[in-house]
Amino acid sequence: MLMETKKLTKQFGGLTAVNDVDFTIEKGKINAIIGPNGAGKSTFFNLLSGTYTPSAGQVFYKGQDITKRPPDKIARLGVARTFQTTHLFEESTVLDNVIVGHRLRTSSNLWDAVFRTRRFKFEEKKCRDKAMEVLEFVELTHVMDEQAGSITQEEKKRVAFALALATDPEVVFLDEPTAGINPGETEGLASLMEKMVQRGITVCLIEHKMKMIMKLADKIMVLNYGEKIAEGTSEEIMNNQAVIEAYLGGGASA
Repeated sequence: MLMETKKLTKQFGGLTAVNDVDFTIEKGKINAIIGPNGAGKSTFFNLLSGTYTPSAGQVFYKGQDITKRPPDKIARLGVARTFQTTHLFEESTVLDNVIVGHRLRTSSNLWDAVFRTRRFKFEEKKCRDKAMEVLEFVELTHVMDEQAGSITQEEKKRVAFALALATDPEVVFLDEPTAGINPGETEGLASLMEKMVQRGITVCLIEHKMKMIMKLADKIMVLNYGEKIAEGTSEEIMNNQAVIEAYLGGGASA
């Protein structure tokens, strides 16, 4: 087990977005979180990555309590995430966008940057090498010199993967990675997630494309109105009556 939540709860005023959720993220596997719109999935991700502080409960990473740590400290531990909307520096090249990702692992300061010290030059090369390595991994070297604003939606999704990978993570949280792309492109990104796991990176994703999730995920948790209603393998989830009523057969919007 890589990460664990215990009785994790988040309230916004009178609304409980996540309620008393226990969940474990299995190391070296594809873990998925599904549920209808408004079920609390993105809020749950925000609690795990430190963007939100829980109202109650705890988050553990490798047995260490990280509940109150800020996002940058959690990222340094090896936790990366992408967002539903990919925010890139549109005017910069794809390569420059990804170089930014590895800055998390460097120690140069403003002084180093202004005077272009030996340390700065060494780290700049390290960031560039890392960016090249992850762009090759996500199969984007052919567009690395293009402006990020001019590439396709599917390529932007791959840049988001590359940005997360540039931080040298142990676990990557992907928030609806295949939203807005066609079935063929979806398959390509599913293969990329499997490739990440083969490289030893744990994946946890939120997704609405049920066919893909059922084929891809080793373990699935289902949220509904902020509560965990089921957890298990694809087969267990597909045959779970509570899930069928709440989501799969309930006409919920995807």
